[in-house]
Amino acid sequence: MSDVAPALGVLAGLVGIGDTIPYVRDTLRGATRPHRGTWLIWSVLAMVVCLSQRADGASWSLLMVGTQAVLTSLIFLLAIDRGEGGMSRSDAILIAIASGGVIGWILADEPIIATGCVVVADLIGATMKIPKTYRDPDSETLATFAFASLSGMLAAGAVGALDLSLLLYPVYFFLVNGAMAIFIHHRRAAVSAERERVARDPGREAQRQAVALGLRKLDEAVEPLAADGDATAVDVGPGVRRADRAAVELDAKLAGRTAA
Repeated sequence: MSDVAPALGVLAGLVGIGDTIPYVRDTLRGATRPHRGTWLIWSVLAMVVCLSQRADGASWSLLMVGTQAVLTSLIFLLAIDRGEGGMSRSDAILIAIASGGVIGWILADEPIIATGCVVVADLIGATMKIPKTYRDPDSETLATFAFASLSGMLAAGAVGALDLSLLLYPVYFFLVNGAMAIFIHHRRAAVSAERERVARDPGREAQRQAVALGLRKLDEAVEPLAADGDATAVDVGPGVRRADRAAVELDAKLAGRTAA
């Protein structure tokens, strides 16, 4: 296995470079919009992991980790101007929690615990981009995550020994990027099917949106509840009380089905 490790390490580094090229290309074109919070966390953690793995005695597997440290920092710099997210309250909370993982890495004397803290923080970074990717799966580059997963698998092979502290991060890297690639592919398929359905029956989709808009207007018309908590006394629209909301929504849905 030791004879194969250098080759796997070099391949992991090369794949790591290759998987970033389409992401940078799509970001510059405006097709991909990186999540600023995610790439901030990933760039910092990539540097932390590189130092941690080096301190733990890693050799050829460092090629993938070092490559990721440089390239994730590059993408974060691009995301500042061309990305989105990272400024909301929820993003700030997740970044703070991820920072706790970095602090845990600094304070932990045991390598496996330190690496585990980094993995938790990295996973939080990945979680931050899920809502954006769910809404718009085309805003991410599928090939990047697929090849990043391959890079993690090669890096795990480059470790050359059954050392959990050295295997934990590359195995995690393989799994999280593979899961992200599958998620993007699944969402693109779902969005594509929805677009085809709308194209076949645009009238029904317009009707559905009209009903949804009507319900949204009813929601916007709701006033604060009376001080005595009497929900039946609060109007949600002309002649419609809050207690009758369910009936209004049901009538709207039935009207939509009848017209269809």
